[in-house]
Amino acid sequence: MRSLVLLLIPLAFVIALPLTALLIRLGHRLQTFDSQGVAGQIKAARRRIPNTGGIAIFLALALPLALGLLALRPGSPALALLPASLQTSLAPHLHGIASQAPQGWLLLACLALLHLLGLVDDRRPLGPFLKLAIMAAPALAVPLVSTLAPGLAPTRLFTLLDAHVGGSWLSILVTALWFLLITNAMNFMDNMDGLSAGTACVAGAFFLVAALVHGQWFVGACLALLVGACLGFLFFNAPRPSGARIIMGDGGSLILGFLLAFLTVRTTYIGLDASGVTSGPWYSLLMPVVVLAVPLYDLVTVVMIRLRQGKSPFVGDMQHLSHRLHRLGLSRRAAVLVIWGLAGVTGVSGISLASLQPWQAALVGVQLLLTLGVVGALDFAGAKAAASLSSERPAP
Repeated sequence: MRSLVLLLIPLAFVIALPLTALLIRLGHRLQTFDSQGVAGQIKAARRRIPNTGGIAIFLALALPLALGLLALRPGSPALALLPASLQTSLAPHLHGIASQAPQGWLLLACLALLHLLGLVDDRRPLGPFLKLAIMAAPALAVPLVSTLAPGLAPTRLFTLLDAHVGGSWLSILVTALWFLLITNAMNFMDNMDGLSAGTACVAGAFFLVAALVHGQWFVGACLALLVGACLGFLFFNAPRPSGARIIMGDGGSLILGFLLAFLTVRTTYIGLDASGVTSGPWYSLLMPVVVLAVPLYDLVTVVMIRLRQGKSPFVGDMQHLSHRLHRLGLSRRAAVLVIWGLAGVTGVSGISLASLQPWQAALVGVQLLLTLGVVGALDFAGAKAAASLSSERPAP
């Protein structure tokens, strides 16, 4: 089954690649370029490149997932069209696929809503509070519907707290906040060519390994589609001297963030022992936070900077981690590559937690804090140097 899941990476790639090329042509013809932004927003100089690349990412994710849910349901006539060897491989898993189908359709509905929200916002900015309110709907829908609907496994964090707080309300609230946090973190990362797609691809690859190790085929399939879709899109969006030929816009970054949030909640980070009982160190549950430490660091520091300056944390500017690295002297391409590398470092740290002894996990935690500490020190030094130069500059 692992090989079948991994085959979804090239499948999503070959869907996203030509669709992105088509969107580039259509974008120039229809002039679907970057919008001005909301009042007070500070953006880089607008380029005449389409910002509709999220459509390719969405379709590369949604089409295979929807077709798979339809074709692989028990009794589907499409099953008879598959090669006999493939039917044999899938047969033991058809019941599991059917049990995951309601979750799959719920996920697709949420992704479609966020994709539509992003496309509208890319054309006509909605304002941060209206946008956040709409984003809250799918963030609440997943834990709420999966809890109340019969036959669905709850997609929630901290379900063990239900017995101690009088129900599932706290778990639903925390899960919704996690969805909003990661969705916004990945949206914040969409500020330089290739940054959001590359970071999502790196994180998705590490989560994919965890899902495959624990035999979570539905989660693994979704992550494989995410990785393939990002790779196909990055062919035209990767940082290069001539600049990207297309950007994803909110129509892409919102669905990448939401999908990562959903799948991190669904992924099992603690395995089962020989008797089928959950077994593993508690700190392996921290894997999502560690793997996604870079986008979370960017989100937290940007919000802190804006609040310190008396600005709204929801109105965009050019104070993200990538911009700060650029002001330190790195090229835009180098800044993106550094952040990809940092995402790889935190990903390796996160995925190793489940197999580490407590003292080893503590070392991983120290390594992570030191890594982010070095980045923070560079941030502080760069900001201090910029302020010093500004104060020494003679008045005109």
